[in-house]
Amino acid sequence: MKNSKLIGAAILNSLGVTIYVFLVAQIMNNGEKIFGKMAGPFAPVAFLLLFVFSALMTGGLILGRPIILFLDGQKKEGLKLLFYTGACLLILLILAFLTMLLTR
Repeated sequence: MKNSKLIGAAILNSLGVTIYVFLVAQIMNNGEKIFGKMAGPFAPVAFLLLFVFSALMTGGLILGRPIILFLDGQKKEGLKLLFYTGACLLILLILAFLTMLLTR
């Protein structure tokens, strides 16, 4: 696999994680407006299920293809994709922090 394809896949994976995290954050920020005041065991159960599902989703987006490449014998490509995805996520994190600093 060429580096340009790996970088493109890393960007898509990172954007997927960022969009997913943004949507979950919006649900958490507006949970009471969306679902109303929740009493009883349902709120903690829902939160923990969301937490587990989020780990599955983000783990799949970040680790899925690198693991497949690694197991298919393309170890360098798998490790490069993992590194590129991490680098893209770091760039998006820095942009998020800069946006928060500039808009306060």
